[in-house]
Amino acid sequence: MANTKKLTKDERKKTKRASRKKTKAEKPKKPRDYARGSKKPKVKKLARGQAKR
Repeated sequence: MANTKKLTKDERKKTKRASRKKTKAEKPKKPRDYARGSKKPKVKKLARGQAKR
């Protein structure tokens, strides 16, 4: 990515988006072989209200 020190906010935004798009085209990520969030640890719901206190 170019040096963005001297650019304005909008120009910086444009260059960042362009570079992101470029890398996406050059190095596409392989599709997931599992559902999103399926590997997250499942948390048991705690008791609510006065009973817990």
